[in-house]
Amino acid sequence: MSVHNPDIKRVTTHVIQELKNKGEKISALTAYDFSMARIVDAAGVEIILVGDSASNVMAGHETTLPITLDQMIYHAQSVVRAVKRALVVVDLPFGSYQGNSSEALRSAIRIMKESGAHAVKMEGGLEIRESIIRVLSAGVPVMGHLGLTPQSIYKFGTYTVRAKEEAEAQKLIDDARMLEEIGCFSVVLEKIPATLTRQVSQSLTIPTIGIGAGPDADGQILVLHDLLGITKDFKPRFLRRYADLHSVMTDAIGNYVDDVKGRSFPNENEAY
Repeated sequence: MSVHNPDIKRVTTHVIQELKNKGEKISALTAYDFSMARIVDAAGVEIILVGDSASNVMAGHETTLPITLDQMIYHAQSVVRAVKRALVVVDLPFGSYQGNSSEALRSAIRIMKESGAHAVKMEGGLEIRESIIRVLSAGVPVMGHLGLTPQSIYKFGTYTVRAKEEAEAQKLIDDARMLEEIGCFSVVLEKIPATLTRQVSQSLTIPTIGIGAGPDADGQILVLHDLLGITKDFKPRFLRRYADLHSVMTDAIGNYVDDVKGRSFPNENEAY
């Protein structure tokens, strides 16, 4: 049973900040379509991320890199139509903001105007500072993302834990402080040591949202299909499966096939 606050009629960036100020944990999940987003929103999640992970779980790509801006807008439109309460954040996809602040601004404005989303998320620190500033200058809220940044997977060459060494940890701390200083409303910390998450979360006034980053982030996010057990092969240490919908769905569809083959569906009561 959800314990979300029914007094919050619409979650905004201000509400997210107030949750951190009060010491209340923030719940976040991904969603990519109308039906799933409606369920996630009704269950009381504060932030719904239309993640570029749609490239993996919806389109079957190996990485997040292939998904396009047009495809992200399509998914965002579907989610926004469903959501009545949660803050909807949309990933700027690979190639739509890195290295060109004007391109970043055009991409962010397209997402906001064409989908009706409430904020965008951008991966990286100092290297994309100018792009983030340009997007923020247009009044678009930005969520940062540090640690393991999947859009840079070919640079890293691995999905292992990031920032275990002192130099990379210090860069992450510096980048997090920079993101706060230029005006990001929150920052995702992905797959970094729990002690580093605690240090960053305590040093920032803006909320941190963790994934594979330990219990001390101000909030947590998971990919919906992983949480529900729809995906089976992805088994990272940080993932807790709250259901096994893969088995439930497989059994249901198998029973349907059996009933059709056995001529028991539809029966008299299911016919006109």
